[in-house]
Amino acid sequence: MAGARGHDDAAAPARGWLQRVRDGLIDPSVRGVDPDSPGFAEANRRVLQQKPMLRRLFERLYGECRAADERFFGGCPGRRVEIGSGSSFVGEVYPDVITSDVKPLSFVDLVFSAEALPFRDRSLRALWAVNVLHHLPRPRDFFRELERVLHPGGGAIFIEPFHGPLARWLFPRLHAAETFDAGAPEWEAPGPVGPARGANQALSYIIFTRDRGLFEREFPALELVVDRPHTHLLYLLSGGVSFRQLAPTAATSMISGLERSLALLDPWIALQHTVVLRRRA
Repeated sequence: MAGARGHDDAAAPARGWLQRVRDGLIDPSVRGVDPDSPGFAEANRRVLQQKPMLRRLFERLYGECRAADERFFGGCPGRRVEIGSGSSFVGEVYPDVITSDVKPLSFVDLVFSAEALPFRDRSLRALWAVNVLHHLPRPRDFFRELERVLHPGGGAIFIEPFHGPLARWLFPRLHAAETFDAGAPEWEAPGPVGPARGANQALSYIIFTRDRGLFEREFPALELVVDRPHTHLLYLLSGGVSFRQLAPTAATSMISGLERSLALLDPWIALQHTVVLRRRA
């Protein structure tokens, strides 16, 4: 125990330094706002409006969802729905996508829990979710709902935190309200989880990589067709919705081009990945 305490004492200055850096980079628009309140989504929306680089990133993520939708669900009938929209502006880019959130927000179309979807059986063509899956406290309830509401040939598209070496190092230091625990024994959250607090960012790795066999046995109607890492520089330098932008907006196109040129390194340096599930006939 003494050795462990000595190790913790030695690491404390490093943790304190990282915390000070992180606190200094928080965007003033979200500083002090409760992550689980509707006000947090409203603050994030203001950040998106103020940061063209971040807006460019989200336009690219929505484009990623649309491309996967067209490629894998082409010809499938039904509606497109985004869950956990929060500050999303996907409806401005793709007006045929219905937005939703678990919180009542003036800029989303519907309010409901992803674990109790208010749609008829086999009525959805596609469900989009950008950084939402790891916030669900009962993922199994959600996957059962997916099997029910998706039309055969339709599916779900998730963009989630990746689990490569850079992501595993960075995410625990970046988000104080969330964890990155790749060794968590269960999919379900161990304690209370709010819409934005207490989530495990490693959940997509746990379900679709570590426990993929278990997922396939429990949800045989859902076929995993894509698991692709991407996105790093633009995410970091834009500051996301919580941190200050670290590069001039004029450099956005150059940063995007550099990121594309590094695509071969994505398995090691990517911070996001796209997972596509398709509903079997």
